[in-house]
Amino acid sequence: MQMPRPLSLILSLAAAFGGFSAMAAGAGSPADATTATGARPAADALAQVYQQPSAAIRAVLDAKGLPTYQVSPDQRTLAIVENRKYRAIAELARPVLRQAGLRYDPATDSPQLINFIESLSLRALPDGAERRIALPAGGAFHQLRFSPDGKRFLLNRRTDTAIELWVGDVATGQLKAVPKLKLHTMLENDFVWLNDHEIVTLAVPAKRGPAPVFSAPLGPSIQESVARVSPERTQQDLLTNPQESEVFAYHATSQLVRVDLNGGAVRTVGEPGLFTRVEPLGTSGQWLTMRLLQPFSYQVGWDEFAAQAEVRDATGKVLPVGRVKLKEGVPAEGVITGPRRFFASSGADAAVYWVEALDGGDTRAPAQFRDRLMRLDAPYTGTPREVHRLTQRLSGLAFLEGGRQALVQDFEVAKLRTSTELVTMDGSAPARRLVERSMRDRYRDPGTPLTRMQSNGRRVVRVDGGSIWYFGTGATPEGDKPFIDRLSLADNKTTRLFQSGRNGDAVHYERPLAVLDAAGAQVLTVRESANEPGNVMLRGGAALADMKPVTDVKDPTPQLRDIKREFVRFKRADGVELSFWMYLPPGHKAGERRPTFVWAYPLEYTDASTAGQVSGSGNRFNTFAGMSPLMLLLDGYVVLMDATMPVVGDPKTVNDSFIAQITANAQAIIDKAVDLGVSDREKMVVGGHSYGAFMTANLLAHTDLFKAGIARSGAYNRSLTPFGFQSERRTYWEAQDVYQKLSPFNYADKLKEPLLLIHGEADNNSGTFPIQSARLYQALAGTGGTVRYVSLPFESHGYSARESLGHTLWEMSEWMKRQVGPGAPVAGAADAKAPAAR
Repeated sequence: MQMPRPLSLILSLAAAFGGFSAMAAGAGSPADATTATGARPAADALAQVYQQPSAAIRAVLDAKGLPTYQVSPDQRTLAIVENRKYRAIAELARPVLRQAGLRYDPATDSPQLINFIESLSLRALPDGAERRIALPAGGAFHQLRFSPDGKRFLLNRRTDTAIELWVGDVATGQLKAVPKLKLHTMLENDFVWLNDHEIVTLAVPAKRGPAPVFSAPLGPSIQESVARVSPERTQQDLLTNPQESEVFAYHATSQLVRVDLNGGAVRTVGEPGLFTRVEPLGTSGQWLTMRLLQPFSYQVGWDEFAAQAEVRDATGKVLPVGRVKLKEGVPAEGVITGPRRFFASSGADAAVYWVEALDGGDTRAPAQFRDRLMRLDAPYTGTPREVHRLTQRLSGLAFLEGGRQALVQDFEVAKLRTSTELVTMDGSAPARRLVERSMRDRYRDPGTPLTRMQSNGRRVVRVDGGSIWYFGTGATPEGDKPFIDRLSLADNKTTRLFQSGRNGDAVHYERPLAVLDAAGAQVLTVRESANEPGNVMLRGGAALADMKPVTDVKDPTPQLRDIKREFVRFKRADGVELSFWMYLPPGHKAGERRPTFVWAYPLEYTDASTAGQVSGSGNRFNTFAGMSPLMLLLDGYVVLMDATMPVVGDPKTVNDSFIAQITANAQAIIDKAVDLGVSDREKMVVGGHSYGAFMTANLLAHTDLFKAGIARSGAYNRSLTPFGFQSERRTYWEAQDVYQKLSPFNYADKLKEPLLLIHGEADNNSGTFPIQSARLYQALAGTGGTVRYVSLPFESHGYSARESLGHTLWEMSEWMKRQVGPGAPVAGAADAKAPAAR
C-alpha cells in the first residue's frame, strides 16, 4: 500500500553548472548574473519553493477557460460547461492509494483525479434563453449526464467522504441530491436506465465495515516464474503482497443498486462484488456486468485481472456467460487465449458477444485470421457460435441502432494499418469493408460515427434513413477542414453535408457538434477563427448556408492576438516533407532573429507520403494550455511548435535509423527557421514531453545542433523498458544494440549541452518512471555535464496543479534566458551552417 510521499521539490544542479540565485528571491530573472561564468551557487540559492513565471505568462495561465458544449439526447438542450482549469497542489496531496495500476481516493472510492465543473448553464434549442444552474457549495461537481429523454440531468459531487448523485430538472434548473446514496466510481462510473426515472448503478456497500489496517507486513514480497515466458511491459503502482490485495479488494468492492430518481429510494440488487462494468443488454431490463476474480496478479494492473462476465436483471437473477483469463504469460503484443472483451447487444435479441484469438494470442505468428467474434443467445445456456472472423486484431466494436449490425474495427501492428467493416451480427450476411488505411494517413480518415442514446442509456451508432453520420477532422494539404458526411449503408456511398471553409470562407475553423434532424437540415457547429473564440452556431437553409449564433463567448486572452502564427512546409535532405507552426512573439518585427524554442514529438510512419501530411489549421483560436511551450512567446521567444519529427520505415526495424532520422529532421528544421530570418542558428533550444523528451536527450547526445534542451517526463535508459517501448516491437534481447544506442544514458559523457530535466514525482506512465530522469541526472552530473533536475511533488505524467504549472513555466523560461539569453532580437545573428553530428 503506497501513500503519498512527503512534499519535496528537488531542484538540483550539476557541479559544473551555476544555479539560479533568483530562486531564493522569487520569480524573475536571475539576480546574480555572475553565475553564468560557472561559479557554484551558494546553498541557499536552491530555495525549495514554488516559483511563478513572468506576469505576462501568469495572466494567460490564470485567464478564464473556454467552455465545452454538450447536446442533450433529445436535441433540445445545449449544456455550456466551464471546467476548472487547474487543481491546487493540496488536492494532489490528498491521501491516495496506488494499487493494481490504479490511483484512487480511499475516502470516496473514486479516481484520484476528477475534472470539476465551475459553472453550468443550459440553453433551450434552437433559440431559448440561457439558464445558469446554481451549484450548491460543499463539494466538487463533475460528470454531467442527461437522461435519455433529455428531461433530467445528473451530476456527481465529491465531498471529503463520498461521491453523491444529484438530479437536475432541465425545465426548471432545480437540483437536488439523492439522499443516503454513496456512488462507487473507482472502476466504473456508468449506469443503466430502467425507465425515465429509475437507474441501476454502483454504490458503496452499506455494511462493509472498516478498511483493513496493517501495522506491519506479514512477510516479504515474493514472486516466482519457472520456465515461463511472461514479457509484461513495465508498469507502476502494481500490487506487491497479500495485504495490499486485501485493501484493494475492500475498496474495489461495490454494490449494484436500483435508484428511483423521483422519490430517492435506493434498493440493493444482488450481492456486492468487484464490479468493473455495468452495461445495458438488449431492451428488456437486463444488463451485462464484468466482475474481477481473485487471486490478483502482482505483474499486471486490474484491467488485466481475470474476470467473470454475467447477465443480470433487476430481480437479482445472475447467469454466468463467460470468463476472461488473467493476462500473464502472453507473447509480446499478444492477447490471452479464450474469451476476451465482452459486448452486450443493443437490440431486442439481447445476445452476448466476445472476441477470441485464432492465432494462439501471438500477433507475430503467421495466421490467415487473428480474431473471431462469438455470439451467445438468450437464455445463455446453449453453445456459442462464431459470427465473424477478422484478419487482424479487433480494436473496436460499435453497434448500429437496432443491434443487428455493427462497425467492427481491426488493427495490424506490423504495418500500422486499420480497417472498418460493417458486420451483420448474427452472421447471416458477409461483412462489407468500409475503410482501410494507414493509422497515420490523416487525409483518408473517415471520422467518428455519430451516436445516439437509447432509452436504456446505451449509446449506439445513429441510423437515419438507412445512413450513418461521420464527424471528421478533415485533414487536407491546406490544413484541417472538419466535415459532416452521410454514408449510405446500402451502397457505401458518401455524401458531404458540410465542411469548414465551404463557400470561400478562408478565415474560420468550424467543427460539427450535432445533427438536429434526420435529414440534416439543421446542424450545430462550433465556429472560431484565429481571433475569435469558438461559439456554437445553428446552421440551416439551402446547403446549410444560413447561420445563427447560439452562444456569445468572449476572448479571455486578448493579449494573445498580437502573436503571429504561420504554417511552414519544407523538406529534409532525403525529400521527406516536414513542417512546423511558426509562432512569433508580440512585438516581433520583420527580419528580427530571436532565440528559438523547437518543440517536437517523434512519430513512426511506414511511408514518406503520410509522414509529410499537414496537421492543424491556421484558423484555430489561439489559446494556450497550462504548460504549453507557447507560453514562452510571452517572454519574447520564437517558438516552432509541433515540428514534425517523422521516423519512416518498416515498423519492425524503423528504430534502427531513429538517430539518423531525427538528426536529419532537426537539421532541416533549423535550416528552415534560419532561412526564414526568424532564428539564430547559435540560439536554438529543443524540447519535448515524454517520447519528445527522449528525442531531446538523444539529439543533444548525438549532435551539436542545439544550444540546450528541455526534457519533460521522459525515458532515457531503454534497458529499463526491455519488452518494447512506443512502437518498438522487439525486446531488449532481440535488438540489444538498438536499445543501447537509443539510450542517451549510455552517452552521458558526450552530452555536454545544458539539459533541463523536469519530471512528475509520481509519474505512473508505463516506461517513464521518475528514476529515468533521476539516473540521467546522476550520470550527467557525474561526467561533468550541465544539468538541472526538477521533480514535481505529487504530479504524474502530465502536470495539473496550478503551482506545478507555474513553476514548470518559470523553469523553462529561466532556462532559456540562462542558455540563449532573453527573448529579444539577436544582435549580429549568425547564419553559418553548423555540424549536424559528432
